[in-house]
Amino acid sequence: MSLRERLRRLFGREETLPDAGEEAREEAVKAVVRRRCESFRRLLSANKGALEAMSDMEDLLRGTRPFGMGQVRSAATRATAAVYQMVRELRALSRDAWPELPVALTRITGQMEALLNHSGETVQGPLVIPLGDVRMAHAPLVGGKMASLGEVAAHAGLNVPDGFAVTVAAYERFMNHNDLRAELERRIQAADTDNLDEVFRLSSALQQCVLSAPLPPDLEEAIVTAVDAMQARAGEGLLLALRSSAVGEDAQGISFAGQFRSELQVPPEEACRVWKEIVAGKYALTAMTYRLQRGIPDHAMPMGVGVLAMVRAKAGGVAYSRDPVAGARGGGHVVINAVHGLPGGVVDGGQTPHVWLCSRENPPRVLEVSPADGPPPLDGEQAGHLARVALALEEYYNEPQDVEWALEADGRIVILQSRPLPMPCSGGGAVGAHAAANPAEDTVADTAASSASSSVADTRPVLARGGMPVSPGLAEGQAFVARKEADMLAFPEGGILVVEQAWPRWAPVLGRAAGLVSENGGMAGHLASVAREYGLPAIFSLPHACRLLDGAGLITLDADGARILAGGRSGANPAPPAPRPCLMAGSPVFLCLQEVARLVTPLHLLRPDAPEFAPEHCRSLHDITRFCHEKAVALMFRDEGDVSGRMGKQLRAGACLRYWVVDMGGGFSGNVVGPVVDLEKIASRPMLAFWEGLVAVPWAGPPEANVRGLMSAIFESAMNPELESTAANSMAERNIFIIDAEYMLLQARYGYHFCTVECLAHGRDHENFVSFQFKGGAADMQRRCIRVDLLTELLEEQGFRAEARQDALFAVAEGQDREKTLQKTALLGYVLLHSRQTDILMGDKGRVEALRRQWQADMTALTERWPRVWRKRCCANRLDC
Repeated sequence: MSLRERLRRLFGREETLPDAGEEAREEAVKAVVRRRCESFRRLLSANKGALEAMSDMEDLLRGTRPFGMGQVRSAATRATAAVYQMVRELRALSRDAWPELPVALTRITGQMEALLNHSGETVQGPLVIPLGDVRMAHAPLVGGKMASLGEVAAHAGLNVPDGFAVTVAAYERFMNHNDLRAELERRIQAADTDNLDEVFRLSSALQQCVLSAPLPPDLEEAIVTAVDAMQARAGEGLLLALRSSAVGEDAQGISFAGQFRSELQVPPEEACRVWKEIVAGKYALTAMTYRLQRGIPDHAMPMGVGVLAMVRAKAGGVAYSRDPVAGARGGGHVVINAVHGLPGGVVDGGQTPHVWLCSRENPPRVLEVSPADGPPPLDGEQAGHLARVALALEEYYNEPQDVEWALEADGRIVILQSRPLPMPCSGGGAVGAHAAANPAEDTVADTAASSASSSVADTRPVLARGGMPVSPGLAEGQAFVARKEADMLAFPEGGILVVEQAWPRWAPVLGRAAGLVSENGGMAGHLASVAREYGLPAIFSLPHACRLLDGAGLITLDADGARILAGGRSGANPAPPAPRPCLMAGSPVFLCLQEVARLVTPLHLLRPDAPEFAPEHCRSLHDITRFCHEKAVALMFRDEGDVSGRMGKQLRAGACLRYWVVDMGGGFSGNVVGPVVDLEKIASRPMLAFWEGLVAVPWAGPPEANVRGLMSAIFESAMNPELESTAANSMAERNIFIIDAEYMLLQARYGYHFCTVECLAHGRDHENFVSFQFKGGAADMQRRCIRVDLLTELLEEQGFRAEARQDALFAVAEGQDREKTLQKTALLGYVLLHSRQTDILMGDKGRVEALRRQWQADMTALTERWPRVWRKRCCANRLDC
């Protein structure tokens, strides 16, 4: 087989090879191999994201916490985007060997969209809507940006510009009138979107298609009529601002910030032409690459446009209701950025703004001013007013806000945009300014002035003082310190929950709680929102709360006074609160979730060797995920002569499982010839650390199960059609490492288990992480859940942030130095090996406890001797420790 033929089979199209000698041709082959490996890595990463989104959806289905359609759409969108990327990468790997696959994805996602847009949430509607009539419920019709602006004007009582929204229905009318949808999609599908030059050419062509298409007469008339009405209200001199408002734009986590187009100072007679420019901006290079990188299909973001009157701004800028970057301060300030004139200088980065740091109290105080060149555009009173506006919007939307504003000459503040402000995920930073915790010996005599919730003197001991009240009120109950998820099982009715971290996972017990205390967290957190919804008094960011309240017995939580008192108000045990009904059961949102999940989570494609293992038989996103993963692995390791050795090499280390290694560059020491690589030739530190944990303690083999455990596995295998074993599939036995010198991604599927381990460990501590995803088992669901709960508890003890969702475990440790990250990666190697097949033992409490003690001892021992183990491994592989 010629080199050119090998390339064609390998990458799906002929590559241009240099006319130089064999060395140059060899380098060309290596470049193709690297691109193929990168595509495979992206597919595996998307596979991990798809399974996480499916687990989130399954978690919502448990109904243990309130949620809205936004969370349903978020889980569905994340699953769809991940599966879309898997399909795209498989098509690149396979030369589009399964053309039915995108058809199956379109069919399934179309059914999902019909469900999510049910009850009038469709693109049907008027072509334009006056801004005064727009509400948040119109987001599917006008996009989130304009829906939020209309909501601000209608219910938050703030000033916004005059204007109207050109709706998604108008966008659809324009696309259908010119038959643009099919043409644009054809061009996108035909392009090599991995090639930036080709994307640039594609972007130009798509924009030209849009700009050259005529407006439907009814749409042009609707825009002109709405502009004329604005001109009649404003008089002469009206200029317009046209701003993108795509569906999904400014969503949490997918903001498209600065990617779409806006046009300012537009004469009224140019509104129709500029509207087309805004729509064409959906295909600008920045917007297209962002959308492609996030795996968002073109059809998933129809474009709405806002047509607004230009504001004659004396000053403008952006207000953050919390500090999004100052981790040490925990975001406990309002940040005002301001320039003279319109806020474009701030949002575009063209000017250095003046910055005011304001407190979050009412009224806010200016704490610090960082002036830029020139006179300040605001005075202290105006900055305080803007801080109040930002806080009002945060309170209204119940989350931090990024607010674009303008100040007119008469002092009127006009809101131009308000969207969710992503906040750092790092823990441990207190939010805002708090008082220090006081020891139990402190006693106080309090009057009404010291606590808004008590009007009589109180001389009880103060167990703790300080923190941030996130939900007001007074409560009493038995203090219950919970450090791991398993503790929730013993939580008493009417107790006061005390935790170290305000994680959302504690929400299931809030229905039985009288109050909530956390050592960390802030007012904008999910758990704080749930507490407020349930009317639970709550204090967050209270230092040492677990230590101070452990064993305290009956306590009184005074959220308004930011303190915890010993005993109850009456000295008697409080009566348990009335049980709270499940607010979600039978609701339209929950029913919609159930129908959407039916198209997402079930797995019907079980045997890769069966005739039904084909795209046309895919009935869910999980089916497509399974198909893509199976076929991608087969393509990567198929027999292609000497090319197969370039794609992946079998690891020779005497392991009981089959491991294959794909080197992205720098993962091997020197040139590795042939289909096998020895462990001593591995130069990837994360992989070596994981391997050291894998072999640290020899595996004793499959555990001896009692009759019940064995029967549980047999019964589950026979009765559960979604429980798959990969033993019959030779490709499934290939547990794959993708590595470079500082990175590792492992996907292992064996027996009835599936796991993913990903690690990045280098010199930039804030970027380092190791994550672990584990799901499955042969026993019944109860036993699998017990095993996952046990592993969650053990990993939390080792410093992981771990979360159990039925029989799925997700754990991560991040932001630590390289040595600690590698040590935790080794612990995951130990866990992966020694948790195998133990789910069949989980019905025996004695054996569960014995396993707990053994695993704790082994993990502690591995941690203690890790420096010696790591030095020895680095020496063997000739690496710098």
